[in-house]
Amino acid sequence: MPQSVLKATSENIKKMKSVYAHHLTDTLPPGALFQAKIPGCTITAYQSGKVLFQGQKAEAEASQFSHLKVAETKSEKIPTATKYSPPSGIASMSVIGSDEVGTGDYFGPITVCAAYVDSSQLALIKELGVKDSKGLKDPQIINMAKDLIKTIPFSLLVLRNEKYNTMQEKGMSQGKMKALLHNQVITSVLEKLDGKPEAILIDQFAEPGIYFKHLAGKKIIRERTYFSTKAEGIHLSVAAASIIARYAFLIEMDKLSKEAGFDIPKGAGSHVDKAAAKLIKLHGEDALRQFTKLHFANTQKAKKWL
Repeated sequence: MPQSVLKATSENIKKMKSVYAHHLTDTLPPGALFQAKIPGCTITAYQSGKVLFQGQKAEAEASQFSHLKVAETKSEKIPTATKYSPPSGIASMSVIGSDEVGTGDYFGPITVCAAYVDSSQLALIKELGVKDSKGLKDPQIINMAKDLIKTIPFSLLVLRNEKYNTMQEKGMSQGKMKALLHNQVITSVLEKLDGKPEAILIDQFAEPGIYFKHLAGKKIIRERTYFSTKAEGIHLSVAAASIIARYAFLIEMDKLSKEAGFDIPKGAGSHVDKAAAKLIKLHGEDALRQFTKLHFANTQKAKKWL
C-alpha cells in the first residue's frame, strides 16, 4: 500500500488534527494521538511525532503539509547518504539546480524551475541577496526574480490546475508529475549551455531510484546528478530556481484572484476551505477544476461551508 511519512512537531500535529476534524475515527491504534479517514487515505499521528499517510492518495495528501515546519520529512524512504548525495565542495561548482513550488497549495499551479549558476557568477548571485525562498517575503521574491531572469540561464514550467487534475484523474501521482517537470526543465537548461555543468542538483522530493523510475521512457541525465533535501542551502542555483518558481507561482495566483474576483489564499488550511466555498458560491462548483487541485481534502471540506 502506498504511504508517506512526516516527522512533525507536537504543535503541527495539533494543526493537522484540526484539518481532519470532520474525519476523525472513534478508536485509535496503540500510541496514536489521532486517526482520520478520507477517501483514498488514512492518516495516523503517533506520540513519537510520526504522521503516517496510507492509501492511494497518501503522497498527495501528505504534500498538503509541505508548508508546515516539520522536524524531518520522509517521502518514499529518502536515504541519508547514497551515490546521489552532493559531493563535498559542490557549493563552489558550476551547477544546474532545480526546485518546485505549489505542490502543497490547494489553489494554484505547480511551478518548476531549473537554473544554472556558473562558478564565476556565485559572488554576483550572493550580492543579489539570493537565499532560500522560504525565508523571503513576496516583494523580495519578485525583485530578485526579475534580476535573476536577466542574469542566468533558466527554464520554467507551469502545470496549471486543469491539466494537473486531468493527469491526477488518469492515475498519475504528484511525485511522477514533479519528476517529469524537473527532468524537462533540466534538459532545457542543458540545451542552452555550451558545455556540461559540473553537477546537477535536485531539491529532493523522492528517493533517486523512484525519481528515475518515474522517468522511464524519457531522456534522462544521470551523470553528475545529485539529490538533497533543503538543497537551497547547498548551492545558490537551487535557491535561484526556487525564487524564479515562486515568482511564477505568485503571478499565477494573482491571475486567479482577478478571475475569481477576490484574493485567492495560499496553503491548504481552513482559510482555504472558506475561500473555496466562496468560489463555488460565486462561480459554481465547476470552477474548482480551474482554480484548485481537486483531489485535496479541501474540496470536500469546502462543500461543508455551503
